[in-house]
Amino acid sequence: LAVMRLTKPTLFTNIPVTCEERDLPGNLFNQLMKDDPSTVKGAETLMLGEMLTLPQNFGNIFLGETFSSYISVHNDSNQVVKDILVKADLQTSSQRLNLSASSAAVAELKPDCCIDDVIHHEVKEIGTHILVCAVSYTTQTGEKMYFRKFFKFQVLKPLDVKTKFYNAETDEVFLEAQIQNITTSPMFMEKVSLEPSMMYNVAELNTVDTAGESESTFGARTYLQPMDTRQYLYCLKPKQEFAEKAGVIKGVTVIGKLDIVWKTNLGERGRLQTSQLQRMAPGYGDVRLSLEAIPDTVNLEEPFDITCKITNCSERTMDLVLEMCNTNSIHWCGVSGRQLGKLHPSSSLHLALTLLSSVQGLQSVSGLRLTDTFLKRTYEYDDIAQVCVVSSEIKQS
Repeated sequence: LAVMRLTKPTLFTNIPVTCEERDLPGNLFNQLMKDDPSTVKGAETLMLGEMLTLPQNFGNIFLGETFSSYISVHNDSNQVVKDILVKADLQTSSQRLNLSASSAAVAELKPDCCIDDVIHHEVKEIGTHILVCAVSYTTQTGEKMYFRKFFKFQVLKPLDVKTKFYNAETDEVFLEAQIQNITTSPMFMEKVSLEPSMMYNVAELNTVDTAGESESTFGARTYLQPMDTRQYLYCLKPKQEFAEKAGVIKGVTVIGKLDIVWKTNLGERGRLQTSQLQRMAPGYGDVRLSLEAIPDTVNLEEPFDITCKITNCSERTMDLVLEMCNTNSIHWCGVSGRQLGKLHPSSSLHLALTLLSSVQGLQSVSGLRLTDTFLKRTYEYDDIAQVCVVSSEIKQS
């Protein structure tokens, strides 16, 4: 029984040995490198190879790659054996997988003949793996024979994936994925995408528009060198049917999963899919106030409008009263203490409010108070947003 791993060949690189012309060897080393068939002509000293070499060892196997092996059973005797059954199992820390292409026995095997089989398996676990190859057959005398061999190898982790979540006021979720190549060879990142959960739509923020065409922010050739890290950014927006239900989208923690496809060396393909990514659900309290519209820049001592959205995130009906408190720089225009009426659970209402600023610079919008008359509870909202206040002369110029 012979078992060999099937891997792609590698480029042979010769270690250059040179010296100065005034040294004793003179031009001998340079001439030897030029005559070496494994070097690239004109670039002999750059350790570039143009010859392929067969694998000299078992090599490394990484999670997400396909493990391929060649199994050959050869009859070394001078007798014909019958009912040959070859079985290949892969034992992992959690399960035992049958990799044999066929479970049927071969009727007979003549002397100096062999039975060949090629097995493939996409590695989905890290840690110790044991390939168990078992052979059973019957001799001419009718005696049943059996033997097996074990081949142990380690599956390593190719990528280190870290994620960060940012919860926006508009119910959008920004996901930053940091992907690091922890292997010893470069990777070609073929695809890094986010498969969102059923409640979200996703937009990739990893491209820029140049002359009407979308180009990757990482360039045309997305190679990831060993120990290098690359950051990918995604924006998830709630679907319309869920965005209107404040209580539903508030408690959603499952965002989706990352799908990563890469290639190494001579095109060996690997793929990893993370488990469901989960964020920390934002806490809005009983009443959530968010801004729907606000200008970036406003004129000094001139009124400007903002639009607020008030959402009842509790499980009870509220009767709300709106109070507006002036600050040193921001002044509210309108009547304070007005009734907003009853707001049912998971319902929202929009408010158009008017303000003016008496101080230039970056000013913070503060001073909103909401009081629930049922429980006599007041909710304070300060530092809601910032606006840049400039004089009218600067604005017009």
